[in-house]
Amino acid sequence: MRQTDYEAALADFLRKKGVTRCPTACAAATHGAVADTDRATLRSYGDAQEVARLEKLGGVGKVVPAAAVQAVALTPSH
Repeated sequence: MRQTDYEAALADFLRKKGVTRCPTACAAATHGAVADTDRATLRSYGDAQEVARLEKLGGVGKVVPAAAVQAVALTPSH
């Protein structure tokens, strides 16, 4: 395939499919500035998701006191 044929086929594909940018560019992190209010909203959303996740777990993920962990770790296994 000649370069001109390739370019024409590529242009035709892009026109038909409506592709406007490289998909890998969309997958990479953005370097744009994000407003403080948007950051706060996202943080609040993340916090709410974490609370919901922990509530869903119920008693499965309860915190064990550090003293109990140390007692178990120091007990020799015979």
